[in-house]
Amino acid sequence: MKMDLLGLQMLVSAIESKSLSKAAERENLATSAASKRIAELERRLGAVLLVRHARGVEPTPAGAALYHRAKAILRSVELAQNSVAEFGAGGMPKIRLAANRSSIIQYLPPVLSRYFASEPGAQIDLQERYSYDIPRLVTDGEADLGLYHALTPAPGVHSLPYRQDHIVLVVPLDHPLARLDETMLEAAKDYPFVGYFPRHSYEAFLSLAEASLSRPLNVRIEVSNYEARCRLIREQIGIGMMPELIAASYLSRYGLKAIHLLDDWACRQFYICMAAGERSALRPALAAFVDHLLAA
Repeated sequence: MKMDLLGLQMLVSAIESKSLSKAAERENLATSAASKRIAELERRLGAVLLVRHARGVEPTPAGAALYHRAKAILRSVELAQNSVAEFGAGGMPKIRLAANRSSIIQYLPPVLSRYFASEPGAQIDLQERYSYDIPRLVTDGEADLGLYHALTPAPGVHSLPYRQDHIVLVVPLDHPLARLDETMLEAAKDYPFVGYFPRHSYEAFLSLAEASLSRPLNVRIEVSNYEARCRLIREQIGIGMMPELIAASYLSRYGLKAIHLLDDWACRQFYICMAAGERSALRPALAAFVDHLLAA
């Protein structure tokens, strides 16, 4: 063939950036290598495609005509690659799933067990991400499905209500608050905290919960790992918060108690999200996996 994809990509980049050096940077190449690709493309086609001048480059009429065709060719190649990316190395369906840590620990293990039992050749590319970033990954095509929690469904994606969890306050058994079975977070404001909070950072959490607190919490240390947090709580370094189902697996092991939080924000809604559009438009492998999620 007289044309190669790398040469076409470089031509498109050069015309769009109006500069060979900027195009080279965009394609992670040295300028000399970028120039060589254009020269080779011109040699193969027997036509000058770019005019170089002091301000950069601009296409010749032949280059401008090829530019529009090249854009279509490159887009077709991208679509072809995306269609194959839906399958694993063995040619079986592959699903790219982005989920936050809480949903991975609380909900996904039994779902995945049932799914692989019914689809033994399927593959899941599981990406652990923060809830606020998951809808963007789906919108940008970096994930096929997402599991996230939010106050309301995220814009730009099609979201289905999934599960709800509840945030609890975790304290040592001999802590003054351990006599309580439920409380508002305000009652714990005078005690030091081992952090990692709903919404992943203390600052983001305060924007959610500040209406229910008369003053900021005293956060001694932050750690994202649930077991490490429980061990720190056991050592009287502070009290902490975590999802109820996750906390339950550590309570007896570390001598802790979970206290039900009555604050509105303590109840979290999880959503399944997919690219904007109806669920019926999903490819069969994705639709089957969504059915497994909802069956739980």
